[in-house]
Amino acid sequence: MHEDPPEFDDVDDGAEQAEAGDPVPSNYRCGFAAIVGRPNVGKSTLLNALLHRKVSIVSPKPQTTRHRILGILTRPEEQIIFVDTPGIHSSARRAMNRHMNRAALSSLADADINLFVVESLSWSEEDQRVLDALKQQKRPIILVLSKVDKVQPRERMLPFIQEMNRRAEFVEVVPLSALKKSNLEQLPSIIAKHLPLSPPHFPPDQVTDRSPEFQAAEIVREKLTLRLRQELPYGLTVALEQFKEEDGRLLVNAVIWVERTGQKAIVIGQGGEQLKEVGRSARIEMSNLFGRPVHLELWVKVKENWSDSEMALKQLGYEM
Repeated sequence: MHEDPPEFDDVDDGAEQAEAGDPVPSNYRCGFAAIVGRPNVGKSTLLNALLHRKVSIVSPKPQTTRHRILGILTRPEEQIIFVDTPGIHSSARRAMNRHMNRAALSSLADADINLFVVESLSWSEEDQRVLDALKQQKRPIILVLSKVDKVQPRERMLPFIQEMNRRAEFVEVVPLSALKKSNLEQLPSIIAKHLPLSPPHFPPDQVTDRSPEFQAAEIVREKLTLRLRQELPYGLTVALEQFKEEDGRLLVNAVIWVERTGQKAIVIGQGGEQLKEVGRSARIEMSNLFGRPVHLELWVKVKENWSDSEMALKQLGYEM
């Protein structure tokens, strides 16, 4: 569940959260910036790079992000609340796809500014669909051209930028590479200019609205997505049954839900090797994230066609 930001009666209340008791400047800005685009253009990679830590899982496979996730960047004169969204896509035949589209589109309406992420030198019907949705919101749009490190020579970008500026009126165009940290540092300052004057909504040390339990489940799902063949990751999800600290270590029990019996065998692998490797890599990342040893146990269970059932999605923690 998303937590509502705390309410502030006046600027002084926000000051305690901005800089540990220092007063909030009168020109302090705080607001929401939604990161939107079609699947697999680098939205989650961009968020993680801006925050200098991983809050959203990433993989080369489209539709890895399934939830709306807040990433919070607090600086001396602004707090930017980034909203990482699932990729907006045209295929919405299953309940899961409809859920992801709803999560992304609702974020546009709630944001103060939208970051439209487009892969450099690439344009598709799905990109156009996202842009059409953005135009309807009548909010400022920053065009972020991702993966610019792959464009050689760089002069090829100019005609593409000109073409994009004919499609819509953007308040700024920022070519960058989140992976290479190229041209990234200017983006927060550009965003902040379009945020309302407001005290911060979150404490300065908070970087996401998501719980450790959510992060642990997502880590397991990421490792599965990275290891399994193309189609299977879209038919699985992860739910925690236990997450507790005991004797200085975390005890984590997770269930991997698949849609068919045949998928269960693939996830487990020959002699259980696939599941063991997923567990090993997930455990290492959890230990690094939570700063303590982790004992992780994984089970694989079948829930027929869970991704096409609104009720099953709610039971598995998807916000409908």
